Amino acid sequence: MVITPAERLTGVPEGRLVVLRDGSAVTIRRVRGTDAPLLADGFARLSAASRRMRFMGVKKDLSAAELRYFTDVDHHDHEALGALDRGSGHGVGIARYIRDADDPQAAEIAVTIVDDWQSRGLGTELLAQLSDRARQEGIRRFTALADAENVAVAALLRNAGARLVRRGRGTVEYEITLTSGAARGPERKCALSRGAHLQALTERGRRVRTVKGDVQVQVPATDEPAHACLRNFVLAPSRRSISAPARRTDHTE
Repeated sequence: MVITPAERLTGVPEGRLVVLRDGSAVTIRRVRGTDAPLLADGFARLSAASRRMRFMGVKKDLSAAELRYFTDVDHHDHEALGALDRGSGHGVGIARYIRDADDPQAAEIAVTIVDDWQSRGLGTELLAQLSDRARQEGIRRFTALADAENVAVAALLRNAGARLVRRGRGTVEYEITLTSGAARGPERKCALSRGAHLQALTERGRRVRTVKGDVQVQVPATDEPAHACLRNFVLAPSRRSISAPARRTDHTE
């Protein structure tokens, strides 16, 4: 019995809200076949350098066939997760894996973030969520081929526990072993704790909002689990605005 992509998405939540380390918010969800316009728009907002790093060569546009291939995924052998700006609805990042036809427990990955959303921790969050999806589909190892000059991707992969396995002419290849269970530790390093804690607070029914870049959280004085969450909250000093009725808790790194 063949399961269609639409059937694989039946019952799947529309997306997950993630607050990044600068206070900006995105919704991360699985890519759908109708997302071709979003992908084309995101590609158009990539700089020439970012396009070259992603495709390891000059890339002026995506053809209709490429847009279809990148969005019409089966969510099993080919998965893609997209990040949407909560404010504008624009696509700002995407991560995907494609299973190795010769090794069903391995998959090649790619992560792309539009230029003005880089250095916010979005790539790390996308990679962590992609790792979770891969485990669910029986994948145990990621490989990644990158431009040797792509410092950002190299840092992202190293922080996720990748090891360098091969050097080519202008390229490097990395490998990540996926541990059992949900992504944690190196795969969800530092920048992610911020989004994870805000998500936990939101799930507890606490009010979380961003005002002029400052994250504000209202927590009753009696909610000890929420305050414990705040004590572990990684927050940059310039974004240090956490308040609670009858109790105020400020934290530094």
